[in-house]
Amino acid sequence: MKNKKNILIIIFVFAAMIFVLNFRDHNFKRAVDACIAGSQKLSETKITDLEQAKKFCEDQISKDQD
Repeated sequence: MKNKKNILIIIFVFAAMIFVLNFRDHNFKRAVDACIAGSQKLSETKITDLEQAKKFCEDQISKDQD
């Protein structure tokens, strides 16, 4: 009985670790997507290089988090 409990605890810990590692960047990616969409709507001159816009948004969001 005790071994079964320990095995279940280990399985749940590994499952939690996998879940956290897979979804830890989810909010950051959503914030970057929102930033890009907002810059497309607000900018008078439409941004044509999405990679440049993405890099700018990532830098700004990372700077705000620090």
